[in-house]
Amino acid sequence: MVKNHHLAKSISDAGWSQFTTWLEYFAKVFKRTVVAVAPQYTSQACSSCGVIVKKSLSTRTHTCPCGCVLDRDVNAALNILAKGRSTVGHTGSMGRCRPRNACGESNRYASGGNS
Repeated sequence: MVKNHHLAKSISDAGWSQFTTWLEYFAKVFKRTVVAVAPQYTSQACSSCGVIVKKSLSTRTHTCPCGCVLDRDVNAALNILAKGRSTVGHTGSMGRCRPRNACGESNRYASGGNS
């Protein structure tokens, strides 16, 4: 249905609208905060030092000159989390977050290992 150019935008908007409705509902049920974050440069900015590391969409690993090596999606997730926390003024750790290493990632998601 999204391939229909006359309806694609409406269909896509309806899907995101439903998703955000559910997200806000469950956030209220579980007493959590939902923050919309602009996604620009979240996968290119280093989550450790903030330097923009340009890469193509086919590059799946974020490698920064500061030594930080992460999966591109994990790097973006850490940047989005930091943006969201700064928006609501939350600087402490969240309940189940694992300790971060010097590169900013959880040891569970460190690239190159299967831990």
